[in-house]
Amino acid sequence: MAAGIYNFKIEQGATTDFELVYKDSDGNPIDLAGYSARMDLRQQAGASTSYLTLSSSLGPCGTGLNLSGSGGLSAAKPVASGSIGIYISHLSSSALNFDEAFYDLEVVSGSGNCAVVTRLVQGKITLSKEITTGSY
Repeated sequence: MAAGIYNFKIEQGATTDFELVYKDSDGNPIDLAGYSARMDLRQQAGASTSYLTLSSSLGPCGTGLNLSGSGGLSAAKPVASGSIGIYISHLSSSALNFDEAFYDLEVVSGSGNCAVVTRLVQGKITLSKEITTGSY
């Protein structure tokens, strides 16, 4: 199955927090127990550097891909819900400096040479530049 296309906007200096649900062909959520996820934001496909890398190992303030849904460090749903939370803290988005980037989101089952990698979604990200700055 081909990856879905989803374009979105990140507001620099603000928290980005949304969720998608990975479902099978019958519309049932896929149990994500034992899965990991990864997502890079890059200038273009094949670019050697990444503007931001997200993974299921959550970073500072919960930035990353939460396989229990949205909400940063708090997991509101069980992994059986198929929910993947995409969370970028205000600190992480403050450090971004591009006009547009491209991404894809992959989930991985297993590891090593026998891992099964599925690209779920891909698209373009625009960055809405921050006006008000400062610490909180």
